[in-house]
Amino acid sequence: MRTEAKRELADIVKRYTGPMMILPYSTVGLKAGLDFMLWRIGYEIEPFQEMVSDINRSQLGRHLDIPHSYFSMTKHSQYVDEHVHEGQEGRRLRIVPGKRPFLFVYPFVKTRDWYLLPMAERQRIMNEHIAIGHNYPRVKINTTYSFGLDDQDFVVAFESDTADEFLDLVQELRETESSKYTVRDTPMYTCRRTTIEAILDSIA
Repeated sequence: MRTEAKRELADIVKRYTGPMMILPYSTVGLKAGLDFMLWRIGYEIEPFQEMVSDINRSQLGRHLDIPHSYFSMTKHSQYVDEHVHEGQEGRRLRIVPGKRPFLFVYPFVKTRDWYLLPMAERQRIMNEHIAIGHNYPRVKINTTYSFGLDDQDFVVAFESDTADEFLDLVQELRETESSKYTVRDTPMYTCRRTTIEAILDSIA
């Protein structure tokens, strides 16, 4: 019964890998109240809903909760034109995951005062922020936008081969001028990339 239930859920995830890209991550032992995360990337909203409906109707899905869910979209960043380099974040209109071992994800909200600053002032502040990011070329950032779609302004996902580089990056960013315009950048999720089968074996 347990093996059948796990296979059913894994098959659902694989079935929707066609309409969207799905990357499974384990958070077991890394975040209270959360055992795994599915990073889903697609062009249409309907498959996202249909997949969750199918999971809810599955044997194992009836015993699963979704404590957090973040919805966002890609768009061109207004701050990166002065920082042009190959493959940089913010210039593309689609997410291309590098499939590195670790993913660090959090919702991000800025103060309303930030949006009232003149564009030139915001660009000046962001130049410092972006320059620090360039000091960590092995940490890849994926920024998506949630204005009007969800409770946060952005969803930020960092891919890295190790956790220590991301820790150092975030600590350095805390010391920038842009940091004082942050309302919320939690909860923070540390996720390790794996397979859906390995995830289900670890929790069921």
